Amino acid sequence: MSTRKNILITGASAGLGEQMAREFAARGRDLALCARRTDRLERLREELLAAHPGITVSVRALDVNDHGAVFEVFRAFRADLGSLDRVVVNAGLGKGQPIGTGRFDANLQTAQTNFTAALAQCEAAVEVFRDQGAGHLVVVSSMSAMRGLPRNLTTYAASKAGVAALAEGIRAELLRTPIKVTTLFPGYIASEMSGSAGRTPLMVSTEKGVRAMVKAIEAERAQAKVPAWPWVPMGFAMRRLPLGVVARMS
Repeated sequence: MSTRKNILITGASAGLGEQMAREFAARGRDLALCARRTDRLERLREELLAAHPGITVSVRALDVNDHGAVFEVFRAFRADLGSLDRVVVNAGLGKGQPIGTGRFDANLQTAQTNFTAALAQCEAAVEVFRDQGAGHLVVVSSMSAMRGLPRNLTTYAASKAGVAALAEGIRAELLRTPIKVTTLFPGYIASEMSGSAGRTPLMVSTEKGVRAMVKAIEAERAQAKVPAWPWVPMGFAMRRLPLGVVARMS
C-alpha cells in the first residue's frame, strides 16, 4: 500500500482535527487544513512548519455548511498540492437539546453540520478521487452512532449514525476500485466538543485518542472503534443491551 502523502482535514482548527494534523505532520505528510477559524489555522500552520520544515501545509477558510464552498476549497487544495490522497471528514458539531423542548434550532444545526455538510464533503472528496483514480476517504462518526440516545445526545447520535451509513454506502459503491473508505467511531476523547463527557472515567487524552485514530486511518481499516479498549467491547454491548440500560449509560 503506497503512502498517502497529501492529506486534507476539515475542522482542523481545534480538537481531534488539530491533533490529527500534528500526527500526520510528524509522519512527514503534506497537509491541507480548513476550518472557519483561520487565525487558529495559521497558528497551527506555523507550529507544524517549525517542527517539520520539510512539509507543505496549505490552509483555507471553510464553513462546511456552505456546500458550494466545500467543492471550491477541495478543488483548490488539490491544485495547491497536486493531488488529494486522503480526505478526513472531521468537521462536526456536538450541541443538541432534548426533542420537543423548543430547541429545534440547535438540533437542526447539529443535523445539518454532522450529516448534510458531511455529505457535501464526501461528494467533493470522492469526485476528486474518481478523477484521480485513487484516494482514501475517512469519515469520523462516533460511538454514539451505535444506538439511539436520550436527552442532548438524540440528534447528535442520529446524525452520526447517518454519516456512518453514508460512509458504508460509499464503501459498497467503491469496493472494486482503488478508492478506500474508512469509518471511525471514536469513544470519549478529550476535545473542545466533549464537554460534560469529561467527567467520565472512560475519557482519554486528545493525544492518546488521536494516536488510535491515526493508527486505524493508516491501516485503512473499513471500520474502527477507537481507542479499541474499551470501545470494541462497549460497542458490542451497546448494540445488544436493552434500550433502558443504554439510556442510563449515556
